[in-house]
Amino acid sequence: MNVVTFKPKQVTKKLLSILPDRARDVLEKRYGLGKTSATHTLESIGKTYGITRERVRQIENYGLQSIRKSDIYAEQQGVFEELRDALNTLGGVVSEDELLDELAPDASTRNHVYFLLVLGDPFYKNRENTSFRHRWYLERKILDQVESALATIFESLTEDELVSEEEILGRLRTELADLAAQYSDDAVLRRWLGITKEIDRNPLGEWGPATSPNVRAKGIRDYAYLAVKRHGSPMHFREVAEAIQGLFEKKAHVATTHNELIKDPRFVLVGRGLYALTEWGYSAGVVKDVLRDILVKAGPLTRDEIIDRVRKERYVKDNTIVVNLQDPSIFKKLPDGSYMVIE
Repeated sequence: MNVVTFKPKQVTKKLLSILPDRARDVLEKRYGLGKTSATHTLESIGKTYGITRERVRQIENYGLQSIRKSDIYAEQQGVFEELRDALNTLGGVVSEDELLDELAPDASTRNHVYFLLVLGDPFYKNRENTSFRHRWYLERKILDQVESALATIFESLTEDELVSEEEILGRLRTELADLAAQYSDDAVLRRWLGITKEIDRNPLGEWGPATSPNVRAKGIRDYAYLAVKRHGSPMHFREVAEAIQGLFEKKAHVATTHNELIKDPRFVLVGRGLYALTEWGYSAGVVKDVLRDILVKAGPLTRDEIIDRVRKERYVKDNTIVVNLQDPSIFKKLPDGSYMVIE
């Protein structure tokens, strides 16, 4: 999307020109509209003038109301209509940061666009809370629908669940079927996802609960998990270290990576140096432990049946499985050639 066609700094200068010096100075300081883009608190402005923060707030409100009642404000309605059209094109509900990024060509202009949004009648802002970021909207009904849909999707995600962007957008589109005709493209849906704090995207573009380590990857363990999950099958710890560096540009020492894989219950050793994800159904323990679990659950099995089942749990040679079966303290060979666990 192109930036707005008008010049925000010129517009705010005209609007501020109708105010007395002190009211203009207060607004310039509060919104960063002066020579610098720094914004000031009510307290700091109050100290400058030797007045209370509440008095500064009154002057600020007086300045905003005076501008809205002025002829110059009426003359600038084309500016506010353009801002309204831009916000509507972006989806009608947009996080503040994304909205300002779209509308302002540079950082210093952001303050001026923000000031115009505060002034304009068509625009409403909801402040951030534990679930959502600062967001601007045009219609309360649309905001409520979007926030409700995002809350429903978040509640449907399990702690460690990761879904593709295509799936998360599909879920949101389904929840907002009533708005599909008006706002249907993926860009709008992504912007709506941008207002929630509860769902986020990991470095590989997969979505899940924002607090999950699978999304907020912080250390080698988390990066290793994402690397193995992306690979889709067991990996040697050396391959995992290389994948971390390739996918995330994070330096991963082979020995450190191996130690992290050993300690993290999300991984299970399935062969000589090979690790799989526990969530894939692999069992922990050495080959004898796997053999015992299989025979306890299934009952007596032939050697070939045992080998077939163990190979689904471990990347080991057939002979290794057979050798472990020979432990008479754990396994017993029956007359028909099958094996069972000794009670």
